[in-house]
Amino acid sequence: MNRLSPIYTESTDCRDCYKCVRRCPVKAIKIENQRATVIAERCIACGICVDTCPAGAKKVRSDLARAKSLLERNPNVIASLAPSYASEWPGLPPERLAGAIKQLGFRAVSETALGAEAVSHALAGALKHARPGLQISTACPVVVNHIRKYMPDFAPHLTPMLSPMQTHAQLLKQHYGADCRVVFFGPCIAKKCESDELPGYTDLALTFRNLFQWLEEEQINPVEAEACTFEPASAARGALYPIIGGMCKTLEDYALPQVELLAASGMDAILQTLENLDPATLDAPVFLEALACAGGCIGGPQINDRKPILAGELPVRKAVRAKRREEYPPADAIAFSFTAQPQHDESQDEGLIRIALQRVGKYKTEDELNCGGCGYESCRHFAQALISHKAEPDMCLSFLRKQTQKKANALLRCMPSGVVIVDERLRIIECNENFARIAGPDAVLAYTARPGMEGADLQKTIAIHPLFRQVLDDGQEYRSEALRMNDRLLHVTVFPIEAGKTVGGILLDVTQTENRRELIAQKARAVIEKNMATVQEIACQLGEHMADTEILLRSIADDYADAPPPEYP
Repeated sequence: MNRLSPIYTESTDCRDCYKCVRRCPVKAIKIENQRATVIAERCIACGICVDTCPAGAKKVRSDLARAKSLLERNPNVIASLAPSYASEWPGLPPERLAGAIKQLGFRAVSETALGAEAVSHALAGALKHARPGLQISTACPVVVNHIRKYMPDFAPHLTPMLSPMQTHAQLLKQHYGADCRVVFFGPCIAKKCESDELPGYTDLALTFRNLFQWLEEEQINPVEAEACTFEPASAARGALYPIIGGMCKTLEDYALPQVELLAASGMDAILQTLENLDPATLDAPVFLEALACAGGCIGGPQINDRKPILAGELPVRKAVRAKRREEYPPADAIAFSFTAQPQHDESQDEGLIRIALQRVGKYKTEDELNCGGCGYESCRHFAQALISHKAEPDMCLSFLRKQTQKKANALLRCMPSGVVIVDERLRIIECNENFARIAGPDAVLAYTARPGMEGADLQKTIAIHPLFRQVLDDGQEYRSEALRMNDRLLHVTVFPIEAGKTVGGILLDVTQTENRRELIAQKARAVIEKNMATVQEIACQLGEHMADTEILLRSIADDYADAPPPEYP
């Protein structure tokens, strides 16, 4: 986990679903030990993975504690509020929101849109003398990050001035003194990158979610807050920047008929606009307003209440119409040259790619399903990720399924019992050779021709198929210790796997065992009968001897009773 990066993974929460890999537009996700890690140097901080992660494992670095500490140490801290606030707090008077933020301890609250107006003013001056070619806006840090890292050929076409946030920070430092500190609030995660990489302007970049949390912790209700004006002035047309074409609308005020003003929002639309484009072929100056989030900043990744684009755009337009244009001299835009930071492409070595493909069981072109289950567009892209250690073989679902199937098949083959699995049509899904032997010679031939007998009709394979239909219908396990089938005795268990859809059967031929038991039982019965006869004979003879003995003893007794007593001299 890299807490210095604006986006990181809480590894204990990651559920290895690879959804973030599938959705990340630049594949800046590394899978290690089945956990997804953000590769900071490749990340463009678009926040798609944060919204996508079903387990909430992708986190946004919170700078809230740092902001609170900054306020405690410095009384000269100014809040810079992104113009998309009108969409986040629709219907709330801006003065009350400013008052609520000021209650947090800020010296003043200012609109970032003042910086936007300064950028539009400087850009209009440059475009008036522009030659045919392409100029790309730099208000969106996600777009800037993407172009510098993944479309470096377009880096020279980025307008050479910093964003409205940084321009506004410079304006505030000029107005409130060089020792003032600036804390930005907006819907964007990438503003944290911009603040980190260019110190001296915006000191901290927080999100609207941070602001909601902070107000809640301090028990400040913006609806009930004391009204407070924006300082040093209220912005006007610059507040259109967070909606599609808003920046272009501010440039229209400067009458630039020779310049084509275009707007694109959403990374897919931007990539489609620039794909295979050669700026040298343009016969007029073209300015492209590029916003990474669909709908513009009102659809940013850290808005608190996601709503339809139209529902977010209307409050912004309404707020701009309600503003009074104030005579405040625009600040100077900050000149800056954006250099390319190209990321190394994945390995293109064909030999290494073939080896990587073979690691996941893809030996032929037909094996490359390109299903996208791993999160990559094709099997070759996945192989390249394997080579660069960004991915793991188990991410390939077809490979994982084959591995599981092989293990299951090995278990089936080793089992002494016959095993079969059938579907609701009594078609065999899988079986082992012992099942085929129990079923009979025809089944053995079928198994030899097609191991597993997938698709074979159970009703034509084995006579006890009604038991499987019975279990499919009633969902109850069937068990028999000795079921006779033809000349065999079987120990049969049929059980449901998926109610009404799949059942399994385990068959054990106990014919020889039962025959041995019957033979032993017969011998035991013969011994018992013989013993009983002997006992009966002994009892009979004992009876006769007892009768003779009784007669003899009675005779002796009678004789002794009749004899005279003896006489002694």
